Amino acid sequence: MATEDPKFIHLHTHSHYSLLDGLSKLDEMVVRAKKHGMNAIGLTDHGNMYGAIEFYKTCKAQGIKPILGVEAYVTAGSLHDKRPGIDNERFHLTLLAKNEQGYKNLIRLVTISQLEGYYYKPRMDKEILRKYSEGIICLSGCFGGEFSKALRQGDLEGAERVAREHQDIFGKENYYLEIMHHPGVPGIEEVRKNIITLGKKLDIPLVATQDSHYLHHDDQRAHETLLAIQTNGDLNDENRFSMEADDFSFIDTETALRYFEDTPEAVWNTQKIADQCDIELTLGTWMFPDLKIAEGVTYDDELRRAVYEGIAMRELDPKNPQVINRIEYELKVIRDKGYSPYFLVVADLIRFARESGILTCIRGSVAGSITTYLLGITNVNPLEYKLPFERLLNPERPSAPDIDMDYADTRREEVINYAREKYGFDHVAQIGTFGTMMAKGAVRDVARALGHPYGVG
Repeated sequence: MATEDPKFIHLHTHSHYSLLDGLSKLDEMVVRAKKHGMNAIGLTDHGNMYGAIEFYKTCKAQGIKPILGVEAYVTAGSLHDKRPGIDNERFHLTLLAKNEQGYKNLIRLVTISQLEGYYYKPRMDKEILRKYSEGIICLSGCFGGEFSKALRQGDLEGAERVAREHQDIFGKENYYLEIMHHPGVPGIEEVRKNIITLGKKLDIPLVATQDSHYLHHDDQRAHETLLAIQTNGDLNDENRFSMEADDFSFIDTETALRYFEDTPEAVWNTQKIADQCDIELTLGTWMFPDLKIAEGVTYDDELRRAVYEGIAMRELDPKNPQVINRIEYELKVIRDKGYSPYFLVVADLIRFARESGILTCIRGSVAGSITTYLLGITNVNPLEYKLPFERLLNPERPSAPDIDMDYADTRREEVINYAREKYGFDHVAQIGTFGTMMAKGAVRDVARALGHPYGVG
């Protein structure tokens, strides 16, 4: 359904998750899009989707449609080819999730590029693009795209072959020729003219994008400093990698119409693409591993059985009302919250570790649970030490319980492999963390990039 008041929609946008390349913070970027009256915004960080969920939630909170994408690195050959020098044969390609299937396929593509194709950059190839193309809208890419490179070399026939191949991979209705306005970049105006010509010849629609790396024009110097930090360069070096010849800020609709006054349809096609993209992610619900238990038995039943069996193991009095009342109270809270499978899976992992002679321990508020004590997860009787269960879990707590498990460093992989074998290799993942540039490190890096001696920083 078309939007009544179309706007220029940013479909090629980098956030601070384009590590040491994008300066825009997600919350500020979304607020600026709303200030410009935009009803949607796309996120296309370099080679990753680290910011996708944060971006999605931020957009939803602001009443703006999130368009999840990535600026992919596509290698000319196979992603498994990692010969010296092959890193120079890769191209940028803008990919946007059209629907939930497209979002899942983007996740698959990015994962493969990181785990299998990584060589200086996380690379995809056309074989996996073809395999996971469903639900994805493809833009031909920036000045660093394969399509644009052919045009830079004056190879119009080669560019046409690339465009046809992209159409074949993603479908004609899902492919657009991307044009930009960065006149300070040598050769880009000639490339843009040829893209417009080929678009008419091949009947492929144009789409206008602004390769946004920062929000305000005044941020240009700060972005140059960020690039110098990334490349270990010096702002005083005229030969450094630089983007200061042009404006890569977050423009509004009026500016876009001025930049693309010869092709206004390319501006309105951004709204057309935004209207086609529609993703609703289910967040805030819990998905637990598929733990196999006896047929006809619920997870709540299984947890109750295991807990009461633990009374004898811990040598507690099964007739002691204090013990029984505490058990029943905890089991009710766990059952009402739907967390029975979580406790059973944790108990299973701890059981495996201990039976395998792997040193393990539990930290934190979980020590206040008699349920975990009787399951063998913890070794402290909370009744004896008057430890409260409510720090771990209580009826009013909105978040899930968090049982911190430590395993011997030298044997952690055994526990991970056990989980993979029991619950499925594709159902086990490890958490990634980001290190941020805190004040002290940032000052030192900026001082170095500005050409100051180390001692100044």
